[in-house]
Amino acid sequence: MRQVRRFLLLVGLLFLSAGGRAEGGGGTLSSGLWHENPLLRAPLSGLEQRALLEQYLPARKATFLIADCQVKKCRPGDGVGTGFLIGSDGLALTAYHVMFQLRHPSVMMSNGRRYEARVIGYDDQHDLAVLKVKVPKGTPFLTLSREAFNPADAVMVVGNGGGEFLKAKTGRLLGLDSEVGRADFPPGTLKLGTSILPGDSGSPVLNFQGEVGGVVSFLRVAPELADRPPRVTAFAVPVTANDARLAALKQGLKRDAPIIGVGLNGPAALLFDLDAGPFQKETLAQGLNLGRTPGAFFTSVTPGSPAARAGLKPVNYQGKGDVVTHVNGQRVVNFSEFQYAVREHAPGETVTLTVLRNGKALKLKMKLVGRATVKN
Repeated sequence: MRQVRRFLLLVGLLFLSAGGRAEGGGGTLSSGLWHENPLLRAPLSGLEQRALLEQYLPARKATFLIADCQVKKCRPGDGVGTGFLIGSDGLALTAYHVMFQLRHPSVMMSNGRRYEARVIGYDDQHDLAVLKVKVPKGTPFLTLSREAFNPADAVMVVGNGGGEFLKAKTGRLLGLDSEVGRADFPPGTLKLGTSILPGDSGSPVLNFQGEVGGVVSFLRVAPELADRPPRVTAFAVPVTANDARLAALKQGLKRDAPIIGVGLNGPAALLFDLDAGPFQKETLAQGLNLGRTPGAFFTSVTPGSPAARAGLKPVNYQGKGDVVTHVNGQRVVNFSEFQYAVREHAPGETVTLTVLRNGKALKLKMKLVGRATVKN
């Protein structure tokens, strides 16, 4: 197993020294364009597959299905995601969005037994949650890796995707510190070449030694093209044994992400990251007469949200509605930048918005609240 790991590390080092970058796993061409290193998507060898398979059954015993039901009242369809034990005391790790607003969190282990669970710490911004699960002493748990994983590493995910119970999926690690351009997705994620499905969120990402280096967080689906089907890419939040964030969560840190309470729906949703240049042309093409000054606009405002309390007005197809141009003096030109600017602040803070309404600029104060405080 060590020989395989040394080979993959050598491949990565040779690639990086030739002008590549770790984040996307690309190589530099003379034209200055980035192309993905084909080694990153190379099929796993038989040796790699067997090495991961040796870790499957031990990992499965420490991984569980997360459900929203009382232990004695659970039904087969109550599963919402995956988690895994990281300590002999019942401490466990999952993606926070799996646990978000569950009324009766419980888990089912590989032997079919169910146990109560509760969240003791979470970080909404990085989509991590630490749980306390009432498992009996001696229940197996997974060890966190002391070192970060590397590009091209062979990895395995054990989860409950597609309604299957604790199944293994293998592939390669395609990139480190990846960004997807969405403020509501965690930053600095691992990009995975594994066939992740809904239900796999919260799954452990494992190496040859059965050590955990990440927690599955979300999927990105590339649009279907004429010559190929939609392409699904999985992303995981990196974790290590000496992770300061994880240590804080174990101590009970609960970090909410601030929300605005606005939505961009229908055809206008295609303009969420619209550049400043074509703002007027593209908005007019969608039937929105918003003027020449680019900014963030939205088609809905949630009642009782920070946006509603601040008095923000959604746009309509008669050309009425607000366009946000600044957050605390920071220029924003589209919906995506508006989200990112707000995420730089914490719940409880008040931000000042510069808004164009009927062609006139005005200032609005908006007090942010945490996402966990807003009930569905």
